[in-house]
Amino acid sequence: MDAHPDAVTHIEEARGARPSSPRDRLIEAATTLFCRYGVNSVGVDAIVEAAGTAKTTLYKLFGSKDGLVEAVLEREGRLWRDWFIAEIDGPGGSAAERLARIGPVLRQWFSRADYYGCPFINAVGESDKADDRMRTLALAHKKIVLARLAELSAEAGCRDAREVAHTLGLIIDGAIVAALVTRDAAVADTAGRACAMILSGGRA
Repeated sequence: MDAHPDAVTHIEEARGARPSSPRDRLIEAATTLFCRYGVNSVGVDAIVEAAGTAKTTLYKLFGSKDGLVEAVLEREGRLWRDWFIAEIDGPGGSAAERLARIGPVLRQWFSRADYYGCPFINAVGESDKADDRMRTLALAHKKIVLARLAELSAEAGCRDAREVAHTLGLIIDGAIVAALVTRDAAVADTAGRACAMILSGGRA
C-alpha cells in the first residue's frame, strides 16, 4: 500500500506509532502481512493474531477478508498519493522542476528496507484475472496520480499533457516492478532519466 534513514517516511508518520482501535490494528496488521507475504498467502488467523483481535471482530468490521483487503488498499493508496504528490509539489518550483523530482522521490521509496512494491500491482497480480474488483481499485488510485501528472505536464508546456502523463505513469509502474525484482534503488535514477526524455520531447 514507503528512504534513507533520515528521510521523512510517509507511511510510518501517517499510520501513527500504535493503532488503538480494533479496526486500525486489523488494517495495520493486514497491511504489513499483505505487503510482505501477499494477500493470498495470509490467512485470517494470522491477521487477527497479529492485530490482537478476534475473528468475529474482523468479520463485524469488514464483512470478510476481501473487505479488509479493500480497506487496506484504499488506505495505502491514499497514504502513498499524499506522500508522493507532497514530495513532488512540496519544495515548490516550476512544473518542470516538480516533475524532475519523480526519480529522486521514487529512489527514496525504493531505498526503504520495507519496500515491497505497489500493493495495487501486487493485489491485481495475485487476484483472479476475471475478477475486476482489484483492478477497479487500482485504476481509481492511478487516476488520481495521473491527473496530477497531467496538470503538471500541461503547466510545463507539453503538447498532449494527458498522453505525457500516461507515459510517465508507465515509467513509474515499470520502475516499481523493476525495483521490487532487482532490489536495486538505482532503477529510480533510470526512471528519472526516462521521464526527462519524455518531457523534453513532449513540450511544444
